[in-house]
Amino acid sequence: MASRRGTFSIVAFDAETGEVGVAVQSKYFAVGAVVSWARAGVGAVATQASGRAAYGPEILDLLAGGLEPAAAIERALAGDERRETRQLGVVDATGRAAAFTGSECNDWAGHRTGPGFAVQGNILAGEEVASEMARAFEATAGPLAERLVAALEAAQAAGGDRRGQQSAALLVERPGGMPGSGDGVDRFVDLRVDDHPEPIRELRRLLELHTRWRLMMEAFEPYERRDWPAAIAAAEAALARFPDDPLLLYNLACCESLDGRREPALAHLGRALAADPSLVETIRADSDFAALADDPAFRALLR
Repeated sequence: MASRRGTFSIVAFDAETGEVGVAVQSKYFAVGAVVSWARAGVGAVATQASGRAAYGPEILDLLAGGLEPAAAIERALAGDERRETRQLGVVDATGRAAAFTGSECNDWAGHRTGPGFAVQGNILAGEEVASEMARAFEATAGPLAERLVAALEAAQAAGGDRRGQQSAALLVERPGGMPGSGDGVDRFVDLRVDDHPEPIRELRRLLELHTRWRLMMEAFEPYERRDWPAAIAAAEAALARFPDDPLLLYNLACCESLDGRREPALAHLGRALAADPSLVETIRADSDFAALADDPAFRALLR
């Protein structure tokens, strides 16, 4: 029976933010439901090939108990009669990494480890898939999620899973989760593409949407504190990445209005309405614009 998952993945740690994460692609339905495991302040695990999902939480518990990644892998595999069909990648929340590729994993199968990451894959087009994944991760700057997806993109460009593509996933955890969200969990990014002809491309699109949302939340936190200059700075930083996003323009105008910056508030409202005219009713009802209510330019925008 054709039940093995031909998969490539990366587990990694970001020393600057404390984030841990996993990214994976496979010619397999809903691969993220099996392969990807992470726990803020503890580490991340990829369990694949003839994957046993239970290794994810088991190895995270071993890391939390003080074992290093290599020792946690060995402890988890001890007594497993099918250990040579398994493939595991593990990183902890100090950046130590280890991987295991069983001798019965289908070619090409192997792994690479480096400072703060491990890449692993099986049923790949060749060794260069793993090498390119490692190279891209180390060469890419920016947030951990961006670096993880860049690694998947490089692996696919090098040939990827030799059977093709079907699903991909991205999981990142950080202590406290997303700033300003109020969710009360450590999950920072959790995106899955369960069935798609180009799952990595779709995962990149979803990450872009998530990034827009994250940047809005980062501006919302100082807004809640009524720290208008900080909120304006966060909104401007978001617009530097997404300069024509109507909601980002709208939020910036809100903060500028509240801070008494009438002219830039009107300018950014005008741009927001040009991009999304449906915002007009939201603007009418938003008390953040009370200071502009008697301004002829504001009334003209609403008409």
